Amino acid sequence: MWIADNWKDYEVIDCSSGEKLERWGDYMLVRPDPQVIWNTEKNKKQWNNINGHYHRSAKGGGEWEFFDLPEQWSINYKSLTFNLKPFSFKHTGLFPEQATNWDWFSEKIKNAGRPVKVLNLFAYTGGATLAAAAAGASVTHVDASKGMVGWAKENAVSSGLADAPIRWLVDDCVKFVEREIRRGNKYDGIIMDPPSYGRGPKGEIWKIEESIHHFVQLCASLLSDDPLFFLINSYTTGLAPAVLTYMISTEVSKTHGGHVEAEEIGLPVTNTGLVLPCGASGRWSK
Repeated sequence: MWIADNWKDYEVIDCSSGEKLERWGDYMLVRPDPQVIWNTEKNKKQWNNINGHYHRSAKGGGEWEFFDLPEQWSINYKSLTFNLKPFSFKHTGLFPEQATNWDWFSEKIKNAGRPVKVLNLFAYTGGATLAAAAAGASVTHVDASKGMVGWAKENAVSSGLADAPIRWLVDDCVKFVEREIRRGNKYDGIIMDPPSYGRGPKGEIWKIEESIHHFVQLCASLLSDDPLFFLINSYTTGLAPAVLTYMISTEVSKTHGGHVEAEEIGLPVTNTGLVLPCGASGRWSK
């Protein structure tokens, strides 16, 4: 398992009964987590001393309950600064477990000894974009949500990367990749964090199990002649590490050689010393 254990401003303190207790900078949140199927004794002092609690509804969805929590605050990861705000369906605008991937490809970029072009698809609020830019890459950031791209730009400014070579695009990722193929553009690194289900700006439907393999085929054709890395993140249980390995091996390694590995990713839990699983990632590199 790849563990995001270099955080100072974030930690999972405990997890039990379908929920996790987290520290985001100075603030404590309780949020649901479907992976937490165990029921262990809670430290009531910790679990009751919180600033926000997302209550899941039995009918689906849910709502936030706030206790002295600002509308927005920020936390740091190394040189990066992320602006947080609780919004739709339990999210805060950041997936901290992805830091293990940021560290991995940042080293690839720093050690490349040449200009590196990176494409970040389904790029959300820009965690991977900023990590790649801070490492020295020029980045094309693509997400179908105008609001998420705006949020990512705010994070870039907060991180001192307002003038970094980042291209911000609000677009359907599949259609963008198809156009890039026609234009003959190439990238040294490709990152994708596809949702299980989503809609593009014009109502295009994305279902990951039906769409991901063809999409990986398309993206593989955007790799440069001397590519550096290819990364897929998955929060869908059907895309286990072995599935990611097989898919990347058949679509990327057959053309570019290199090495493929895939693992679960996770976050350390302070109270127990165990690791909370948070999906899986597949990585290809030379």
